[in-house]
Amino acid sequence: MLTRRKFLWCAGAGAGAMLVAPQLVFASAETDRRFVFVIQRGAADGLNIVVPYGDPAYAAARGPLAIDASTATKLDGTFALHPSLAATAQMYRDKEALFVHAVASPYRERSHFDGQNVLETGGAAPYRLKDGWMNRLLAMLPAPRTDAIAFAPTVPLALRGRAEVTSYAPSSLPQAPDDLIARVSQLYAGDAQLHSLWEAAMQARGLAADAGARQNPASLGKLAATFLSKPDGPRIAMIETGGWDTHSAQNPRLATQLKALDAMLAALRDGLGVHWANTTVLVATEFGRTAAANGTGGTDHGTASAAMIVGGAVAGGRVLADWPGLAAASLYQARDLKPTIGLDAVIASAAGETFGIDPRQARAALFPDGGAQQFGQRILRA
Repeated sequence: MLTRRKFLWCAGAGAGAMLVAPQLVFASAETDRRFVFVIQRGAADGLNIVVPYGDPAYAAARGPLAIDASTATKLDGTFALHPSLAATAQMYRDKEALFVHAVASPYRERSHFDGQNVLETGGAAPYRLKDGWMNRLLAMLPAPRTDAIAFAPTVPLALRGRAEVTSYAPSSLPQAPDDLIARVSQLYAGDAQLHSLWEAAMQARGLAADAGARQNPASLGKLAATFLSKPDGPRIAMIETGGWDTHSAQNPRLATQLKALDAMLAALRDGLGVHWANTTVLVATEFGRTAAANGTGGTDHGTASAAMIVGGAVAGGRVLADWPGLAAASLYQARDLKPTIGLDAVIASAAGETFGIDPRQARAALFPDGGAQQFGQRILRA
């Protein structure tokens, strides 16, 4: 149902540019630290994002999809970064990016819907939990404000729960005329309840316009930075990206996807300025893709993938992996990269360290099914 409150938010955006994919979700808390979760919906191919070029079985397993290490950024003697991730590679050189490989949630099937449900709720199996781990994280922080902001038609599952999150979807309609905005402002000027809501909507509209929000990744990163940089703005954000389901023509499609992700992360970094030093950005997907190519120049649904953690707060310049290898005998179910690190443990560590939460408390609250073990590696700078 369209309530007056929701109408005001929509009217305030009136017509800002529609954020189609990716989308933004914000949540607020009284802290100077920032935490951003970027979800790669569709199962991103970690084997060609963080390339295990040093594994003797990599080139044979991937065949024509194998990334030429000479075109990539070598991270160490085993791994290289896809050439489309140029800005991210610079973050790595600046010790502001690290990668976790052979990582997976507890989910072991190959349904996007079920895999994303496990990733976003933090459950040990699909539909065990009804709320999201980001909402539970928000509830743990000191003195949260009553409203969080969601830039999306609906709040993603990771942010749903008891802590309040307000949904805000910029419109794809033409920009509302200034005369109409002025008339509505006059209409609500004398209303004690609606006037404050309208003023908040106008503020959000102005920020979105200033950030130049369009259907391009750099503008999205800049928009996120605009909100996160405000002294009284949000400190938790979620960015949805799609298009990672590369069953065919994977190499050109993945290159385009990664270039867009790279531009968004760079714009977020640049837009945050001095606040980048207090920022942690976690990039993860619901599951990985098969080690071998299929018959249409792509890969099918797999298991383990790679996660990225970037930010000025990150103790970067590392690849964290208990590498299982890509030899046929080492593959999970004879087809996938075998998971050796729990994604839930990585999430609990990254989020807990960001906000100074005791690691055991963070794991228990974010992953109450008990699946998250201690990660064993510090993610942020001491």
